[in-house]
Amino acid sequence: MQILLDAQGIQTALERLARDIEKQIPPGASVGVIGIRSRGDVLAARLIDLLERDGLKDVAHGALDITLYRDDLAEKGPNAILQKTEIDFDIDARYIVLVDDVLFTGRSVRAALDALVDLGRPVAIRLAVLVDRPGRELPIQADFVGVKVERVNKTVNVLLRETDGQDRVEVI
Repeated sequence: MQILLDAQGIQTALERLARDIEKQIPPGASVGVIGIRSRGDVLAARLIDLLERDGLKDVAHGALDITLYRDDLAEKGPNAILQKTEIDFDIDARYIVLVDDVLFTGRSVRAALDALVDLGRPVAIRLAVLVDRPGRELPIQADFVGVKVERVNKTVNVLLRETDGQDRVEVI
């Protein structure tokens, strides 16, 4: 096992993501940060804290469950765990930052885009990920990346203190 990011590395990556996001948000735009359940949701909450600390105000927070939009749902069958989508704001005419922990094949992001479009029509959707790794199966790229891994033939695990008791990104 190799530690890709420790707790400080995750914090530094999130601070860089927040700065990059803030630079790209049009002035006066209504913003929503939506995390893909479950670690994307945790990262989205952390990003909102950083964005608000840096002066962006009234950032809406949401959590998106993509279970029913997955293209492998039939394979998962009864093992699929349905979670709750919690978006208590109108995404229409809003600038949305979609957050995930790892971008790999692109299939989770595709499912998230389908789910978001069913909820409304945002002005724009931008993708922020903590880790971007090779292996894309769909033409999806992140707009904001915490760390990019060039060559990984193994599993990338993101551990967060809110869900796992510690902050760490590891390659197994």
